[in-house]
Amino acid sequence: MARLCEGRIALVTGAARGVGREHALGLAKHGAKVVVNDLGAGVDGSGADTTPAQAVVDEIKDLGGEAIVNGDDVSSWDGAKNMIDQTIDAFGTIDVVVNNAGILRDRMLVNMTEDEWDAVIQVHLKGTFAPSRHAAAYWRQRSKETGEKVNARIINTSSTSGLYGNIGQTNYGAAKAGIAAFTIIAARELARIGVTVNAISPTAYTRMTDNLREYTEEDIERRDPRWVSPTIVYLSSAEASDITGRVIQAGNGRVAVCEGWRRGAEIDQLEDAEAIGPMIRDMISNVRMNSGMDGLELD
Repeated sequence: MARLCEGRIALVTGAARGVGREHALGLAKHGAKVVVNDLGAGVDGSGADTTPAQAVVDEIKDLGGEAIVNGDDVSSWDGAKNMIDQTIDAFGTIDVVVNNAGILRDRMLVNMTEDEWDAVIQVHLKGTFAPSRHAAAYWRQRSKETGEKVNARIINTSSTSGLYGNIGQTNYGAAKAGIAAFTIIAARELARIGVTVNAISPTAYTRMTDNLREYTEEDIERRDPRWVSPTIVYLSSAEASDITGRVIQAGNGRVAVCEGWRRGAEIDQLEDAEAIGPMIRDMISNVRMNSGMDGLELD
């Protein structure tokens, strides 16, 4: 089997369980040296335990690969810098950052607390920004020193909740929509130094999704996290240097490239609010509806 990421150095956040674990294992199987970051918190973000992350490192070593543990908090500015620095200190450089760490604090909007909002935004949105920012600063400096592009990768984790909308997840969905926008903008900013930025929207059965619905055995198999990681591995490879600014759904029987917001029907601007109302209604009737959670237009 061809090893797509031979010699690549990858940091995967939230890599102790679920899709993050599969990302770390998949990258290692394809020749990458992996930093397995995980605070070891519960689904709601409480607690800390690096034992599960160490178990992934041990598994990678048993397969003949190289890996180390990092237990920093992705949403901490200093912690994010430390995980980038630790990767460089251990392996000499960093080529790939996979931002995967996340928590859930689901609640209907009218009942959501400030802490439930802040915690989710902090881990998902700041926890994507902070490692990416410190890695980007390193790559920019390296590009300046060598005069060459770096061929590096940032791969973020969005969600169907952020792309299409899911009831009870205004905090999580807003963060994941923000990550999709962050991906597109960062891709444009970092292209000049050779960094691609993409995002995946995984559909997987994990401890974070276990209580969202009833699952059949067939559902669990189709949503096994192992179906998500091949996309991550390919996007991490040197071969994927021309793919950037994309959001790709993976899991539950499919891999799909998402299409973002586009301007639809339009009219010339008006000052008359009464006159503009019927025109807006007419435009709405002539454009596609927002999609459902399956990413397809509602009937």
